[in-house]
Amino acid sequence: MLNEVIENTERFIASVPKAKRKKYGQFFTNSTTAKFMASLFCFDLSKQKIEILDAGAGTGILAAAVVQKLYELGYVGKIYVTCYETDELVMPLLEENMALCNKLHNVSYTIKRENYVTSQNFSNSTFFNNEDYQYDYIIGNPPYMKIAKDAAEALAIPEVCYGAPNLYFLFWAMGVHNLKKEQELVYIIPRSWTSGAYFRKFREYLFDNCVITDIHLFESRDKVFEGESVLQETMIIKVKKTSIAPHSISITSSSTSEFNDIRSFCAPYETVVAKNRFVYLVTNKEDADILHTINHFHKTLPEINLKMQTGIIVDFRTREVLRNEIEDGAYPLLYSQHIKDGKVVWPLGKDGEVIKTDKKSYLQENGDFLIVKRFTSKEEPRRLQCGIYLKKKYDKFKYISTQNKVNFIKCDSPCVTYGLYVLLNSTLYDCYYRILNGSTQVNSTEINQMPIPERQVIEEMGKELMHHELSVANCNKILNKWIN
Repeated sequence: MLNEVIENTERFIASVPKAKRKKYGQFFTNSTTAKFMASLFCFDLSKQKIEILDAGAGTGILAAAVVQKLYELGYVGKIYVTCYETDELVMPLLEENMALCNKLHNVSYTIKRENYVTSQNFSNSTFFNNEDYQYDYIIGNPPYMKIAKDAAEALAIPEVCYGAPNLYFLFWAMGVHNLKKEQELVYIIPRSWTSGAYFRKFREYLFDNCVITDIHLFESRDKVFEGESVLQETMIIKVKKTSIAPHSISITSSSTSEFNDIRSFCAPYETVVAKNRFVYLVTNKEDADILHTINHFHKTLPEINLKMQTGIIVDFRTREVLRNEIEDGAYPLLYSQHIKDGKVVWPLGKDGEVIKTDKKSYLQENGDFLIVKRFTSKEEPRRLQCGIYLKKKYDKFKYISTQNKVNFIKCDSPCVTYGLYVLLNSTLYDCYYRILNGSTQVNSTEINQMPIPERQVIEEMGKELMHHELSVANCNKILNKWIN
């Protein structure tokens, strides 16, 4: 049955332009991924009936995979499948595939031609008493698409939204809402929800209602939805609607969605789901050891008055105040390109690297800064790339400014600046950040929540680095003294 559903889907994909499907954030699950996702459920085969939900069902591949898995396991009860889908283009094929499930396995099904998120009554939900808890097992490949903060879907679930949300976590939140207690949900989704301010309210809702039991990670971001040009960092996750956390989470990984080189690791639950409700995607003992080491520190940057912030100048919106060369009343404007071998080197002869303005909101008082790139490429060996800027080298300027593709920490002494460089330029903290965040963007909110040593330790490390090259090896050597 599933093979026939897959064949039908492949014909549909070949007949519809990719751009047309991308408009809906629609990327279809392949057969190996669908089978893997269905295999993650711990089905209760003693149930007389099982109710399955596939929201944003597309052609029904995932629902069909669950049905097939149940019958392979020998389930003899009644299966009810509910599919939500709004794309009229795919609707005939969804009808055909669900009719096939009915014909071969006597599956009862309902196709709801409505927006899954806006059709539900989310706001009145409570964990222990809600008439909308309908489903035993929920499976999904929700649409991956950013929407406006005043879009209908965002307004339907204000409890989990902050800023402009992505449809995938609204589908996920609604799935948690619809899941029966002690039952399970399996989704394939981007990794972006695991940390950061935009997903904080969603993570709070998720962990107030569910626990994670299984995670699967893909090493090749372009090999999950073959031929679809999806470059999101993608993962498969299973959650259970319960307040009792397991002792550990099963974390698997593979190079591609063929799943022919699966590696497994069992991580303690509290290592993956931290107290701050960030989710750390560890894949081996080395990752777990890195988290264990850094979590021994008990301070954060804001707690020692060294908060990281994002650069203030969006250059394409402020062209009228940018200059190419220094002149009276003008100041340095620092870009990521000015970070060279651990130092900030200015000027470079770059267009727009000077700012001339009287607007105080465009300027920062000159001082000692650690400047950190906000964006790096996937292929670069380091995610955290930083440079030291010292006031004494540029003391003729009262002010400077920073472009918003860098983050900065204003420091109150050179030794503190060097000490923070030791931390962020070390292998330990770079690996820590990669575990925390699968994207190529360095988020100041996440950096500000990383555990760091006491301020005195940072100063001592900085004093030592001042007399050495600004290499990763030297930073590792200095940091290791204080760890050990």
